[in-house]
Amino acid sequence: MAKYRDKTLIIGVTGLPASGKNEFAEVAKTMGFKQIVMGDVIRNECRARGLEPTRENCNNIMVLLRKEEGYDVVAKRVLKQIKSLVSSGESYILVDGIRSPQEVDVFKAEFPDFLIIAIHASPSIRKMRTLRRKRNDDSTSSEAFLLRDKKELEVGIGHVIALADYMLTPPNNLEKARAYFKEFLTYLMNE
Repeated sequence: MAKYRDKTLIIGVTGLPASGKNEFAEVAKTMGFKQIVMGDVIRNECRARGLEPTRENCNNIMVLLRKEEGYDVVAKRVLKQIKSLVSSGESYILVDGIRSPQEVDVFKAEFPDFLIIAIHASPSIRKMRTLRRKRNDDSTSSEAFLLRDKKELEVGIGHVIALADYMLTPPNNLEKARAYFKEFLTYLMNE
């Protein structure tokens, strides 16, 4: 893949569950982005503590880690991965799953040009997607769906979304959404 820029492009993706973040990341990977998933830090921590990485265990460990090491603990761990990719010459890096303003601060302190991309979809669309895709961490009832959103918002994801450099609301059609994401990423890569 040809380099479009003279410097590294590092973007962070945020959004509530089933907003389209995974599709955005998939498109980015086809365009040469290396992906780091912040949730992997929590899943790995669960395993290190002898726990199955279920949604409940991951939520509990996320809260516990933040109490033990601060709200920016996941970002600090991910920062090491970003630095490793940059030092190995990677030009395009995507950090998936930013949830708190403190995490943004960690990334922007090290990389001032770090961009936050918020992916948005209405609650009704997101709920429909969670029921359709049937991932093991998806909510299966209206109450569970609302509770999961509430937990995400309590962590600070709403602040990250509100202060994002770009807010994307993709069409609710997979092919059109992929084209929309590709066009946007092409724009960023050529900027």
